[in-house]
Amino acid sequence: MPLLTAAAVSLVLLQSAGERIAAEEQARLEACLAKIETDPDDAYEDGLAWLYQGNRPGARQCTAMALIALGHQAEGAERLKNLANSTDGGTLAQRAAYLSQAGNAWIEADDPDSALQAFDGALKIAPDAPELLLDRASAHMLLENFDKAIEDLDAVLLRVPDHAEAYQMRGAAWLARGDPDKAMLDVNAALEANPEDINTLVLRGQVREALRLQADAGGPIERIETD
Repeated sequence: MPLLTAAAVSLVLLQSAGERIAAEEQARLEACLAKIETDPDDAYEDGLAWLYQGNRPGARQCTAMALIALGHQAEGAERLKNLANSTDGGTLAQRAAYLSQAGNAWIEADDPDSALQAFDGALKIAPDAPELLLDRASAHMLLENFDKAIEDLDAVLLRVPDHAEAYQMRGAAWLARGDPDKAMLDVNAALEANPEDINTLVLRGQVREALRLQADAGGPIERIETD
């Protein structure tokens, strides 16, 4: 067989083997993530066994997600952030997903500052992703950065005009800023998109009370607490 032909055949075989390994690892990751829903302890053990076999990215993601499910959100989030920043962290889309997962885990761990950093990193990779903008808005809300939250939610609604959760969150931000009139507009839009959302229904009650207080006072009210 000519040398060039042999090299071409070898390349095809290598590509086929690489694709097969990638498919096997993806299937193993999906099985591990599915097990987290029912048995996170067992999923964590599976992830550890996989780590010992080669420290693959899928194994690191699996163990991190299992730790989050087991209540160790901060540790799992840190592992996901490290995976996103590692040399074998995968595609840009995968790295953004790891940072998004890390950010949401830090939200659960009551660490909105770390969550905000993770979401900022993810949005540098995917600046127009509505769900990432929504995630970052949630971190801003927890940090009482209401103006920045509204900016992110404006961007979400520009891309997804009927996003009920974005309307609900923006309504909460307007209420926190002391503007129940704008808050009610967003509440109505959220209910039009999703009439049965309990969070929006609760917010509507809060906004109605704020409007009543505003009317009794004869003018705009100061910012009120919504929790």
